[in-house]
Amino acid sequence: MLKVDQKQELSEENRLFSEFPVPTYQEWRKAAEKSLKGASFEEKLVSKTYEGISLQTMYRQEDIEGLSHLSSLPGTVPYVRGTRALGYQEKPWEVCQELVYSTAKEFNEAAKHDLNRGQTMLNLVLDQASALGQDPDQALPEKVGNGGVSISSLQDLNQALEGIDLEHTPLLIQAGCAGLPIYSMLVRHTQQKGMDISKLRGCVGMDPLGTLVKEGTIPFSLQKAYELMADLTLWANNETPELKTILVQGDPFHNAGANAVQELSFALASGVEYVREMQERGLSIEEIAPKMLFSFSIGSNFFMEIAKLRAGRLLWSKIIDVFGGNEEAQKMTIHARTSFWTKTVYDPYVNMLRGTAEAFAAIIAGVDSLHVSSFDEAVRPADEFSRRISRNTQIILEKEAHLSKVADPAGGSWYIESLTDSLAKQAWEQFQLIEGNGGMFKTLESGYVQAQIKEIADRRFVNIGRRKDKFVGTNMYPNLSEQKLSEHEGDRESAYQSRCLEACSSRKLTDGLKKETLLNRLRTTREEIVDTSLKAVHAGVSLGEWVQAVSESDEAPPTIQALNLHRGVERFEVLRQKAEIFKENNGSYPKVFLANIGPIPQHKARADFAKGFFETGGFEVISNNGFDTVDQAVHAALESGASVVAICSNDAVYPELVPLLARELKQENPEITLFVAGLPNLEHMELYKQAGVDEFVHLQSNCYNVLFDLQQRKGIGR
Repeated sequence: MLKVDQKQELSEENRLFSEFPVPTYQEWRKAAEKSLKGASFEEKLVSKTYEGISLQTMYRQEDIEGLSHLSSLPGTVPYVRGTRALGYQEKPWEVCQELVYSTAKEFNEAAKHDLNRGQTMLNLVLDQASALGQDPDQALPEKVGNGGVSISSLQDLNQALEGIDLEHTPLLIQAGCAGLPIYSMLVRHTQQKGMDISKLRGCVGMDPLGTLVKEGTIPFSLQKAYELMADLTLWANNETPELKTILVQGDPFHNAGANAVQELSFALASGVEYVREMQERGLSIEEIAPKMLFSFSIGSNFFMEIAKLRAGRLLWSKIIDVFGGNEEAQKMTIHARTSFWTKTVYDPYVNMLRGTAEAFAAIIAGVDSLHVSSFDEAVRPADEFSRRISRNTQIILEKEAHLSKVADPAGGSWYIESLTDSLAKQAWEQFQLIEGNGGMFKTLESGYVQAQIKEIADRRFVNIGRRKDKFVGTNMYPNLSEQKLSEHEGDRESAYQSRCLEACSSRKLTDGLKKETLLNRLRTTREEIVDTSLKAVHAGVSLGEWVQAVSESDEAPPTIQALNLHRGVERFEVLRQKAEIFKENNGSYPKVFLANIGPIPQHKARADFAKGFFETGGFEVISNNGFDTVDQAVHAALESGASVVAICSNDAVYPELVPLLARELKQENPEITLFVAGLPNLEHMELYKQAGVDEFVHLQSNCYNVLFDLQQRKGIGR
């Protein structure tokens, strides 16, 4: 009886809906254009992304007709929908949080703590010196402990991994150019602890091009780097089959300001260069491709980031197919980290929300492992609290939001499928251009990559300055009374000296004769270099000694223009910092007085705008409920002691009030800088400037440029 009732209800519902005709897209667009009252549909309702993609107001089934990948299932080529048939139901993504500590002991304590509380993959971040193959006593102090653990010897790695079961804990080490010696240390550590090296999982990844774009150089030639990568990969295929050895980082491009097309195409081009170089050294595509891990950053454009990773898997599958790789080799393994570019120093708890949204996009896109950056990443190394919040963000998305229950939840979305196709096509065009230029290194060497990224980064900075790209708490809705996070970095000079002493003391304990013999072998022959490296690190050869030995007979290392890695709102943060210096020296922030004229409805919109505008630069804004006369406003402005005044009212009264107020105010205090909130026509603008107005603030203003110039004029922060 219940089923009959349901059928009757459904039939009635269908009858009611059938009484309303379904409008066509053309009919809807005609109605939309009519509501725009002559304004352009394309300008008002279609937006352009940094990738040059036009985002439509709505997407329809017609937008994805003819896309070849739509018929594929999760776990089947071209892997747009993920590399596993059941998605995360079969195996959840790895919770792979970075543990950024300067010493091996600190790392070990944090690792054991977090692995017992939800982290599933160990992420050992090397500091810059270690990634470049330098010992602490060889490196510059600023590179030691800079953003990761300083590993110079087997002793260091033993301490970092003490008490961790590597047979059941996958490991990620982004090893830069130091892949072979770090891998050798890992194998020796595993053997010393009685564990089976064939059970090692994860990645100890060499990425010479990634190091090159970040540092501008590497310790040895690219040919030497590729020889080492090939030897390492061939040996690892036999001895540690589940451990990847080749890393391709898209993160540096993202953190320099690149758009999604650029990050994707540059990463793919780097991957292809690695494949070709490995093939030239005798490895087959089935030996190379499964040993590769791609790492991408996930930015704030939610749907674009989902499409980026889906397009990446699609293109990589087709690339490996062209190389002759089988279906298994065509799978792209992806590690992702939430964006460093989007994180802020001010209002840092908002970073929790940013990280959650970015992690959500990464999971929907089907990553294999994920790091959610800590909310205090831009300020200091993560502490136990911020690590827990980031780790639990992933766990909540899996266990409470149930994102692991559905395979490819984005599949079939007209918007995402269309965006995936557009991204893939543009990334392929950029990739082909790089191939035509001779490959990724030659394109980097020519400066093309750097110039392309700078063009996009400059556009981002303009939009951030104009507050079209919004960073809540920094260039929008700042809170000058917030309690800043303490940096608690510790004494880095002392840490540097301590690491040097540890390195020196560990070398004294080794057999000098045996060590020198092994170093000579590293200098003179490439044969059995992995076996020699294993013996060398066991004998006490340090990371720096290893790199120096293998590079002594090598040609000169490459040098290129390094990418400028930064965060989006760093310039606004500098404005705030200068204002804080002013406050320390003068007892208060620099002040802006709002000369609000007329009743509240007349001035409120522009007063609110002006308040938010000036506060982003660290100016304390003095507001009020408005003044009836110009004399009252002038008197209150002078009484406030503010050196900056902004007139706020509406355009109708400005021609009468602004010249009068400006002349009276400047006559009493010529040092006051006077703004008008709003954008008058050219005739009125000239009239106001002649009366003493210095500048106008409005929606078209570049907020950063205006506030930078104002701080310079007022001597703030100098």
